[in-house]
Amino acid sequence: MPRARSLRAQAWLPFAALISALALGACTVGPDYHAEAAPTPTAYKELKGWKVATPAEGPGGGDWWALYRDAALDTLIKQVEISNQNVAVQAAAYEQARAVIRQAQASLFPLLTASYSATEQHFGSARAAGGASSVSGVVSRSGYVQTYNPALNGTWDLDIWGKVRRQIESNTSAAQASAADLAYVKLSQQALLATAYFNLRTADALRDLLDRTVAIYRESQRITQDKVNAGCCVAPLQPVSPADLALAKALVETTQAQAINVGVQRAQYEHAIAMLIGRPPAELTVAHRSLGRGPIPNIPVAVPSSLLERRPDIAQAERTMQQYNALIGVAIAGYFPDISLSGSLEWIGNHPLPFNVASEIWSLGASGTQILFNGGLTGAQVDQARAQYWQFVATYRQTVLTAFQGVEDQLAAIRILTRQLVVVHKAVVDARDAVRIYQDQYRAGTVDFTTVITGEAQLLVDEEAELTVRQNLFLASVNLIEDLGGGWDTNLLPKQNELVKGFSLLPRL
Repeated sequence: MPRARSLRAQAWLPFAALISALALGACTVGPDYHAEAAPTPTAYKELKGWKVATPAEGPGGGDWWALYRDAALDTLIKQVEISNQNVAVQAAAYEQARAVIRQAQASLFPLLTASYSATEQHFGSARAAGGASSVSGVVSRSGYVQTYNPALNGTWDLDIWGKVRRQIESNTSAAQASAADLAYVKLSQQALLATAYFNLRTADALRDLLDRTVAIYRESQRITQDKVNAGCCVAPLQPVSPADLALAKALVETTQAQAINVGVQRAQYEHAIAMLIGRPPAELTVAHRSLGRGPIPNIPVAVPSSLLERRPDIAQAERTMQQYNALIGVAIAGYFPDISLSGSLEWIGNHPLPFNVASEIWSLGASGTQILFNGGLTGAQVDQARAQYWQFVATYRQTVLTAFQGVEDQLAAIRILTRQLVVVHKAVVDARDAVRIYQDQYRAGTVDFTTVITGEAQLLVDEEAELTVRQNLFLASVNLIEDLGGGWDTNLLPKQNELVKGFSLLPRL
């Protein structure tokens, strides 16, 4: 017996040496990844009057909303990461992407299965007497045969050409892209909340403005009432009629109705905020407070090249390029043979335990399969993989262009709106002076009521215009921060070697 085993071992030596050589010399077919160039300007066209900042001068730690120094906004926006359901959806998608990596990694290792079977056969007296005991070498008693068969079976598909490793590389890049998607969704939902918040504060400011206007109209109504009570001709130069009083009352009532109607928009913004923090609208009440009259915060803007490292959507598009670049290698591996090992070890006996070494049966095998002809299928699959890669190269470049457009748009908006705010504020100051003078003249009877209400209406128009410009400035600042990445950085992405930790078999990941 030892002699036979020695001969079997010697017979397997050349095969083992061949397998070892293939494993050690395993390569990874397909192109290694190199990021494609993106259309990046050297400077922003609309960056006029801005101090160019370094990337480190941006909002730190991703808490970009801290620039506004608003405690209520800070409290609300921090809840987005905790309970926003769109963020939760993308977080689950990221966990799925990580699980897919582990699924692909399992293909690098052998598949081992175990089985155990027990059978009992009955033989009639004639069959048992005729030699049933010789069946499979198992002894029979009274016409019964018991057979116990434990077995181990293993197969191992060797990743000689790196097909599995390229798939893992692709899945790892997809997981990084999913992590970037998570950061992008989080930033987008935070920006939506900030937008809803500043719109709500604008609604509060508009309500305060309309309430002040009602007070002004009430004063004009009081003056008109006094004139009517004193007689139509108290001011002979400008007589007052009951129609003027009716018009004064109508202006008060119309403006009151407008103030009430603001509550519709405010309620909708409050409901939107509740949804963004993952709560039913009934559970959230935001206290009334007008939009601040101070300037928007100073937003550091770095050089354009840094945008490629700070926008999560750009990072997602770049990681997707590597994902599909690796799939080219997966397709090219189809040109090469599949090599696999198989083995089994089993025992057959008439006792459940222990196993009888003398009744062991084992086998080892190796196989290689090479496609000789498949009608050009493999070549078509390689061409498809290459075309998909270039599709996502174009998507990456378009994402970069869109990002630069967004930054330029918001830079221009802030610069122009800032200039507009200065002018419209002057118009408000002049309109207030005009209303004050008209009211004095109306009391003196030197101008008619139509002149007064015309001036008051123009003041309301100018004040609403000023409020709209301030609202647009705050919204543009939120959009600019979002377009600049909100303080995010590609260093926050999980590294590939972290996602595949413990697997030194993976090359160049």
